Amino acid sequence: MPYLDYKNKKIFYQIKNSDGKNKAIIFLHASGGTSYTWKEQMAKLDVNYDLIALDLPSHGKSEDITKLSLELYVDVIKELIEILDFEQVILCGNSLGGAVVQEFYFKYPKKIIALILCGTGARLRVSPVILNSLQDDYQQYLNSYHVGAFHKKTPKEIINPFLKEVGAVDSQVAYSDYMICDNFDVMDKIHLIDVPCLVLCGTADRLTPVKYSQYFHDKIKNSELVIINDAAHHAMLEKPEEVNQAIKNFLNKYVYF
Repeated sequence: MPYLDYKNKKIFYQIKNSDGKNKAIIFLHASGGTSYTWKEQMAKLDVNYDLIALDLPSHGKSEDITKLSLELYVDVIKELIEILDFEQVILCGNSLGGAVVQEFYFKYPKKIIALILCGTGARLRVSPVILNSLQDDYQQYLNSYHVGAFHKKTPKEIINPFLKEVGAVDSQVAYSDYMICDNFDVMDKIHLIDVPCLVLCGTADRLTPVKYSQYFHDKIKNSELVIINDAAHHAMLEKPEEVNQAIKNFLNKYVYF
């Protein structure tokens, strides 16, 4: 299994190589999540790009780093891009991962050829109920997470393995992630994004509602909005065929490199 050596800490990532000639899509998971989030893209997204999904520090198979921050996550992605020798990449993020994608773009715009924003927002306020449950009763948080994060039609065979992955992440790590989201706000500069952007959202997403994605589409001039029926916050797991097709269509239409 490949690891990035980041300041003497091992950061796990998966990579699926293609004949893409130094082209890559990097997938970033949500708060308290892991690279498992993107398993259907890593396995079935048929595009001429290297596909990379990583566990952010202190998540999944990656080693712990004491102080987590948005700046840390951005720096890890920068290091990964440099180590793997990509000049430019496409970043794809869900929720917290979407915040990392946006922050990375504003810091290193020349490294980005396109963005994919999945169930995320330019501002990500978190309900105090969620923050309190993360500290007071993590099991209750896990038990209720699927209500807002998955469509009511999504089968348990999809939900339960995901919750098992999330449940293995330390509650304080998840809390730190949500606090990063709660403090994230780039609404005043989202219009400055100047690369093609695919915006994906499930119709039943209660954590980052459709209006968040509509805001991206309204403000980013070269954007495409795809709303996935019968899906919520994790459409990439709930409706992988539709998400994968949307990504392929977007790449074919907008991205030339």
